[in-house]
This record gives sequence, C-alpha cells and structure tokens, in this order.
Amino acid sequence: MADEEKQPKAPGGATHDPDEQARRAVEAVWRIEAPRLVAGLAGLVHDLGLAEELAQDALVAALTQWPAEGVPRNPGAWLMTTAKRRAIDQIRRNERLARNLQQLGREQEIEQRLRSAPTEPAAPGEIQDDLLRLVFTACHPVLSREARVALTLRLLGGLGTEEIARAFLVAEPTVAQRIVRAKRTLAEKQVPFEVPQGAALGERLASVLEVVYLVFNEGYAATAGEDWMRPRLCEDALRLARVLQGLLPNEPEVHGLAALLELHASRAGARTDAAGDPVLLLEQDRSRWDRLLVLRGFAALARSEEQARARGLASGPYALQAAIAACHARAAGADATDWAAIARLYGALAAQTGSPVVELNRAVAVGMAEGPEAGLALVDALAATAPALGDYHLLPSVRGDLLARLGREDEARAEFARAVSLTRNRAEQALLRQRAGMQEPSQGPTMEG
Repeated sequence: MADEEKQPKAPGGATHDPDEQARRAVEAVWRIEAPRLVAGLAGLVHDLGLAEELAQDALVAALTQWPAEGVPRNPGAWLMTTAKRRAIDQIRRNERLARNLQQLGREQEIEQRLRSAPTEPAAPGEIQDDLLRLVFTACHPVLSREARVALTLRLLGGLGTEEIARAFLVAEPTVAQRIVRAKRTLAEKQVPFEVPQGAALGERLASVLEVVYLVFNEGYAATAGEDWMRPRLCEDALRLARVLQGLLPNEPEVHGLAALLELHASRAGARTDAAGDPVLLLEQDRSRWDRLLVLRGFAALARSEEQARARGLASGPYALQAAIAACHARAAGADATDWAAIARLYGALAAQTGSPVVELNRAVAVGMAEGPEAGLALVDALAATAPALGDYHLLPSVRGDLLARLGREDEARAEFARAVSLTRNRAEQALLRQRAGMQEPSQGPTMEG
C-alpha cells in the first residue's frame, strides 16, 4: 500500500511510471503474441522446446529494452526478429555442430531457413497454419492428459508455470517437470510439427478438443481449493475454442465445443452470490446471464448443426451438451425449461459416450420432467451398476436432492453429508452442508450450475 501511495496514478488506476507502463505493455503484447511467436519459430526450427526457449529469450530482451527505448511500433515483428537472431547465435555456439555431421546439416538447414525467413509478420493464413500445427503438437496423444493441458496453457494460453500451478493447485515444480517431460517426449518420439490429415485428423482433433474442455471444466467447477470457479481458466479455454473455430471452420465438433463453452460462460456472473457463495442453476437470476455470450453460443451451435448436416453426421458429444445448455438458455426459468427434451438429449449423449456421469445427469433431468421418484429409480440403478461413481460426490448429492423432494429428509441429510466427505472444494462443501440442514424439500438441484 505504501508503494501505491508513492506511485502517481492516472485516472482509472493507470500508472505514469514509464518502467511500469513498459512492463505492462510487454505483458499485454506477450499474451497476444506468444502463441504466434512460438508457432512461427517452431515452424522454422522444428523443435518445440527450442522454439519456446527462443521466444522466452525475446521476452527477456523486450523487458530489458522496451522500458528504455519504448514499445516498438510492431511488437510482434520485433519479438520475431530478436528470437531469430538468438536462434542463429545459439546454433553457432552449439558444440554439437563439430561432433555430429548429421546434426550439423540439420542445424545449418535451420539457420538457412531463419536467414531467409521474412522479418515482417507472416500473412494471416501462414500464421493460422503455424498455430494449428502448434495446437496439434501440444495436444499430441503421446503425452499424458496432464502434460497436454500444461503444455497447451503454456504455449497457447501464454500462462507461466506459476499460474498453471496455482490454477490446478499443484506444486510449481510439478508443472515445470510436466512441461519439460512433455517437450522431451515430443522430441524423443519425433512428433512432427504438422497438422494430421485424413482419418488421423479426427483422432487427433478429439485430443485437442478434450484439452480445451478440461481446461474450461477446471475453471468452471474447480476440483479442489477455496474457490468454486477459476475464471481465468474459463477465459483461456474459451479463447482457445474461438481460435480453433477460425482454424477449423468446417469441423462440427469444434463449433459444438465453442457453443458449449460460450453458453456455460454466459452464466458465470450468476453462479455466485454477493458473498461469493455458489448459486445452483435453478436458483440463478437469469437476467444476469451474459446475453452476448448466449447469442454467440446459439450461433456456434447452429453452425455445428449445419456442418454436421452437410457432412451427413449426427451431432457429436460437444454439440449435444451445447444443445442441452441451449435449452436452459432459452427458458425464462426452471419451470419453463423443457426437461423432457433435455432428458432425451442426455439419452443420446449417453448412447455415444457410455458415461455414467452423463447417465446421472439424465436422471436429474428425468426427475425434473417426470418427478423425483422416476429420477431416484434411475440413480439407484446407476449406483448399483456403476462402481466408477462410488467416490463421485455428485451421486449422493443428486440422490439427496431427490430424497428431499420426496420428503425423506433424514435420508437426504445422510446423502448430503456423504457428498461433503467426497468433495475437496471448500465452497461446494459449504453448500452441501447448508443443504444437509434443510428441513423442507428442495425444488432445486441439478448437477449443473
């Protein structure tokens, strides 16, 4: 606070300090330019780890020079030029040049590419190609799911190791190791820096979409910690989904995922109350839903369905989830929601995925459409046949709600207490404890928020 008092502030909280202004400019430029810079360098050196090191070197140079010399008119071109110079210097210093002729030839080839590459920013189409190759490389299936998420957030989200560690509540060295191992694995497996073609594209695209989906989910409903949501992760995932829409405009599931994230993101402002406590879907003030994001979600869903029809495909899992979210977005409130349609959509989704979590959601929708007894019958059948849900906190949470609506309060309280013991998120624990103390049957709960 003392430092803030000494530091003159411009209206709106901006600082007049040139060093601080330059630092903020570097941060803003880096967040925008880093993915394109890494992608462009990776296209030249064909080594993801080296590309990121060169980009980081350029960032350090910017942090040193921009405060003194001012922010260049074209920051992206400045960073690329600096990174290319560093690459050439590094290659010249590399002792392996003298020991490995094969490597020598390869690195000389790289040096030649760097020298002949233009210093001006690439054309939009070329940038898109490089970004697309970067997305598919960072999300390659040879990497673990955790490694894909960390590497994608680092390379495409522009997040630092500390930010990723904080977002996923893991130690910073753990994230750093994941990223290092991921880049090493890509090099050892000689994963090409390219976009797969034909049938391989569909397989690899599924991995890409899964990573974006996982990032958003962790931001939307944090697995553990004090906060129910981590908005920064949602923003990053939504931005990545929009980038993918531009890169792959004819892929229905890309638009389906974007639609799903837009529609869920629209609820963010209504998912917590003034005290920051969670507010469940049926209790949310829908006037607080972001209508612009809702409309973007509707448009993306329509595009997904249009592309699927054009290719003779059925709606995929992300488009079906987006259709469910769209049902909620079209309804003025819980009473006006077409729960029967939502139950049918969950049925179609369960047929595609075989997921017991989807079946649990279907039970919630059936419970709303046909009454709590019908929903409870499905939940009990699921509990008996899906051992994977044994430690899943939403199973007793949903069962507790249905029991409460049937007036079986003691059983409901026991289920909510069991749900509390199974979740690691403090905000969710508090909500479940509150519901465990309810004396009157609730009209609420779905699994969604």
